[in-house]
Amino acid sequence: MILTTTNSIEGFKIADYLGIVTGVAINDETLSVGFSQSKYYKKIQDSVDKVKERAFQSLTDNAKALGANAIVGIKIEIELTTTNYPMVSVTGTAVKVLV
Repeated sequence: MILTTTNSIEGFKIADYLGIVTGVAINDETLSVGFSQSKYYKKIQDSVDKVKERAFQSLTDNAKALGANAIVGIKIEIELTTTNYPMVSVTGTAVKVLV
């Protein structure tokens, strides 16, 4: 699966646009690690990285379900919910490219 933030893929021709796909993931693990601010920020960063990977996996799975072999125009949004849980939303256009 080819993933890109651009609207085209150099060296490939997009044969079909299959639709918009999204992957969303949220971490609901507690992030409390005491009073050390540096440890807290490290914990959030690690959590965001894990959640981002889950969101991309969901995005890819949704594109494969449409018969896509690439996703173009990917946009990523990362937020902390009001309860300090990282949430990642990834959106793109599933396409079929000629290889």
